[in-house]
Amino acid sequence: MDFHCHLDLYPEAREVYKEASKRNVFTWLVTTSPRAFAANQRVLEASPTVLITPGLHPEIAHERASELGLLLEQIAAVCAVGEVGLDGSPRFKPYYEIQRDIFSAIVARCAELGGRTLNIHSRRAVRDVLDELRQHPGFGIAVLHWFSGTQAELRAADAQGCWFSVGPVMLESAGGRALAARMPRDRVVPESDGPFAKIAGKPIMPWSANQTAIKLSVLWEISVEEATQLLRRNGERLLMLMKCH
Repeated sequence: MDFHCHLDLYPEAREVYKEASKRNVFTWLVTTSPRAFAANQRVLEASPTVLITPGLHPEIAHERASELGLLLEQIAAVCAVGEVGLDGSPRFKPYYEIQRDIFSAIVARCAELGGRTLNIHSRRAVRDVLDELRQHPGFGIAVLHWFSGTQAELRAADAQGCWFSVGPVMLESAGGRALAARMPRDRVVPESDGPFAKIAGKPIMPWSANQTAIKLSVLWEISVEEATQLLRRNGERLLMLMKCH
């Protein structure tokens, strides 16, 4: 399983898409803009094992703000949304208020429609992400992708019932490992974040869950088999909650 992947942005994307469809029980293809979502729906052959969702990535929110109306329309016809969220890093801080307006509208729309599962980017913005979610208690389920907040922010996200998607590259850093070690083990699912996430200059592929299990087994002091089974069970449970299949 892969709960956060940009399948459409790999070199030879169609081939990677086909391979992921065969290898994975489930792959969540998150898009970066409403128009990209629409294009993927036209170009990529539907697969029962790949979920394609509309999103508006915070890094390009200021460039694609005019597409918000389209996204709010698209949300009505899907079970999940992503990639969305906030990015408070220095490069994107000048556009932070635009990001907040967009994210707030998305969360409110999800609540209005009875709840959706959100795949959320929260770099240097965890507290504001959690605040927006609290303001709309019927929004659905939050999956925090590549969580990089503080330990206190992790505890706050855990207390709000958030899920966490974790990949091999996140676990390459000491900070990422320290966070993953303390995540609620029953709400962690695998991700790749390919093709952006790379090791030794090569993109992580969508079928990397085994690498994640190996690394988590060390942090959680359990066997690789136990870690693999735990991630599988978590993924199956999250899919049931998402009601996408």
